[in-house]
Amino acid sequence: MKHYLKFFMLFVTAISFSQVGHLMQGVGAVNMSMGGAATAQPLDVSGAMQWNPATLSTFDGSILKFDIGMFKGTPTLYSSLPAGMMGPGSPAVSGQADSDLGYAPMPALAFAWGKAESKHKFGVSAFGISGFGVDFPEETNSPLAGSNFDPTGNSNPILYPQQAMGFGHMESSYMLMQVGFTWSYQVSEKLSIGVQPTINYESLEISPNPLANPSMTAGYPKSDNASAIGYGGQVGVFYDTQEGFKFGASYKSPQYFGEFEFNNTYLDDSEGTNNFTMDYPAIYSVGLGYSKSNFDLAIDYRRVDYDGTEGFEKTGWSPTASIQGFGWEDMDVVSVGLQYKGIDKLPLRVGYTYSSNPIKDELAMFSVPATAIIANAFQFGFSYEVSESFKLDGVYHYGTSDGKTSGKMLNPGMIGSDNPLGEMPGSEVAYDMKTSMFQIGVSYIFGK
Repeated sequence: MKHYLKFFMLFVTAISFSQVGHLMQGVGAVNMSMGGAATAQPLDVSGAMQWNPATLSTFDGSILKFDIGMFKGTPTLYSSLPAGMMGPGSPAVSGQADSDLGYAPMPALAFAWGKAESKHKFGVSAFGISGFGVDFPEETNSPLAGSNFDPTGNSNPILYPQQAMGFGHMESSYMLMQVGFTWSYQVSEKLSIGVQPTINYESLEISPNPLANPSMTAGYPKSDNASAIGYGGQVGVFYDTQEGFKFGASYKSPQYFGEFEFNNTYLDDSEGTNNFTMDYPAIYSVGLGYSKSNFDLAIDYRRVDYDGTEGFEKTGWSPTASIQGFGWEDMDVVSVGLQYKGIDKLPLRVGYTYSSNPIKDELAMFSVPATAIIANAFQFGFSYEVSESFKLDGVYHYGTSDGKTSGKMLNPGMIGSDNPLGEMPGSEVAYDMKTSMFQIGVSYIFGK
């Protein structure tokens, strides 16, 4: 099963980089252009299956939806140390570095079917729903540069070589592919319910790997690409008043994964292994939709349960100086979208998404490999109805973090009874981020 899912993941090029914590705010060009709002306003089968399986009851016939986009995240990492922190007489240093991984593909594939007269509708989907990645170069302007070291210039201490108490070249790559099987049932003309079991595939590569025990002489290791299989599900309810207003609610359970099994290589070429479990959080969604004449309005609120998710709930250093988890808080997400259909064959959409920051300031350093925290995301999208059966969709996204996520640099060697995290006095580590994305999609209704 693991090998089949991995092949399918590669087949649909499922590499996704997130904007809402490590979650995608939407799926496909239509849903993304509505800010991800779809719990009570299903405009396409992808958004329906992602956020509320009960809304699939609003679609008739056999519908294929495929989207492919290119997403780019540009995080900037800052850090500083006060004078004397690197030893007696050492100067104060500060600097910044950008990570630029270029554009990454972002896919979404969905197929739904069910006769118009039937109360039962079915669907299958394959979405890249989560991911993060950074690639920060090692800082060359460090004390190890000898006489070439210029502390008055840009000198980012968190990226110093590990021999100089930094992390060195820092890179990470995480993705999560989810396959869902959806069934909705129309209880009455106004009320529908839905269920969706899910199977997931995730992979993670990180260097240096702070989840592993460091070596006294060779620091933290570089990991290989580890993967895990997970499972979960989603249930939803949808109520359409038939007078414009619509209401929806859904619950996506935690996606429970097996352990990552990392093979690690240290700086001295010695090897070791470590295991780590990182589940996907439960998501509670409620939504309001309103349709009138040429307008469709959608508003969603989501609560993301990071605080109760393995891999995110624990934090701090282990007795052997490895990191126990990210320590994220629960997150609030508000999505708003508006569609205008007054132009023949050319509906236009705008969307906005606000997300709270789940990273605690004092734990900012633990999330340096996963800096994809976007507070404000703006989208503009459109569709072109080529025929009754065939439609083209497009969207452009731009997102920014709400200032910097900032905290102290942490050192396990400085842990004490009054300093449990090993905070380095007068130090700072911070990051912010911008994202951009364009995506196109096609929708085809068979036999229409």
